[in-house]
Amino acid sequence: MGPRMFRLFLLGVFTVLFMNEGDRVLTWKWFRFCNACDFYDGFTCLKPQKSCSKFNLFFPTACTTDHFYFYHRRTGTYLYRYSKLSCRPCEAGMSQLFHDLLRETHCCLKDKCNDVEKTLDIFKSPR
Repeated sequence: MGPRMFRLFLLGVFTVLFMNEGDRVLTWKWFRFCNACDFYDGFTCLKPQKSCSKFNLFFPTACTTDHFYFYHRRTGTYLYRYSKLSCRPCEAGMSQLFHDLLRETHCCLKDKCNDVEKTLDIFKSPR
């Protein structure tokens, strides 16, 4: 396959992947874009917030939000500590990581949907 055929092949692949679906807009239905942040404290991401992408062709992929809660011994309750936004494979649920650390995982199927600001079930304590 010569260089000219390879260019035509790549042109065909990109035409199929980024095909217009009627609204005259470039659609991204085969890619899922998510937010990525290692430590989101409820107000801001401590490092600059990034964006990550996942290939969404054969099966639907999800954006992941992990909320971490620490156990308060005096009150006997779990208090929100921080969140982690990522593009890793998602399995929703709760798990006990350590004796005093609980992780709650949320999955969502839209672009940029793992935004903690839009999640209403997080309690943010005033500073």
